Amino acid sequence: MFYFLNSNKMFFIFILLFSTMISISANSWFGAWIGLEINLMSFIPLISSSKNMLSSEASLKYFLTQSIASINFLFYIIIKMIMFNNFEINNFISILINSSMLMKMGSAPFHFWFPNIVEGLSWFNNFILMTWQKITPMILLSYYFNSNLLIFSIILNMIIGAIGGLNQTSLRKIMAFSSINNLGWMISSIMISENLWMFYLTMYSFLISMLCFFFYMMNMFFLDQMFIHNMKSLIKLNLLINFLSLGGLPPFIGFFPKWIVINFLMMNNFFMLTFIFLMMSLILLFFYIRIIYSSFMMNYFKMKWLKIYLKNKFFTFMNFFSIISISGIIFSTMFFL
Repeated sequence: MFYFLNSNKMFFIFILLFSTMISISANSWFGAWIGLEINLMSFIPLISSSKNMLSSEASLKYFLTQSIASINFLFYIIIKMIMFNNFEINNFISILINSSMLMKMGSAPFHFWFPNIVEGLSWFNNFILMTWQKITPMILLSYYFNSNLLIFSIILNMIIGAIGGLNQTSLRKIMAFSSINNLGWMISSIMISENLWMFYLTMYSFLISMLCFFFYMMNMFFLDQMFIHNMKSLIKLNLLINFLSLGGLPPFIGFFPKWIVINFLMMNNFFMLTFIFLMMSLILLFFYIRIIYSSFMMNYFKMKWLKIYLKNKFFTFMNFFSIISISGIIFSTMFFL
């Protein structure tokens, strides 16, 4: 996915990576805020395009929402510096700082901007927005989190991410609500352990990168394109494996990090939260299977308007990783039996 990027885009990607390192290695809240601002200023040129009105609109919306979150974050930092010794103020400030970070990563109940912006971006920019752009707010959240607010946010993320994707026909919006749902798992994992969160984020990034790559190569953005195009059986099988793995179906490797989170919740008597996690995951799997159903079951060749032949060295590479995803049950057996 990187070969179509010019030198200017690569420069901004480098600044994007560098700004994240600034934020997570800063020894003060002000240094973390500077890293967030550099991150914002480097991501805007990546997503804006003068040739695409949707991208220009998305970049403007992203700038406005992120600016509001950054201003609030800076304001709360100043209040915290002034009222450092007041316990009640500190508790209130923790809620406000957490709210700013939740808004920055597109988490519920501050998710209003996320699906609309995703709809106007390319698959490559969506991949960055759904994975790398969540790292800095997550790390800052782990430094100073309010448990009650985060549990409330986790429940909202699970419900909104599952229900919101049911009536969507746009693949990008479906992936956006899927990202909101997975954000609930990620926030719960970072409350448990930073190592578990890194493992979950790595697995999620791995699966979402393959799906974004497939959709980019096939130039697909809507559900009806799945049965209009005549895809090879291998492509259909890869999409099925990756979607089911992303949904957390047990034989696949995407189930592994979710299993660890569920085990921790059960051991700490969070039975109601575990029930919500499982039920919402079933709804998520339902609309993943709906995506695959349209391409698997519509086998009439008269309906296929376009034939797709992917002759790309990266496609073979993705096939290999899809096979690895099937072997997830081996890892699960090794670690838990």
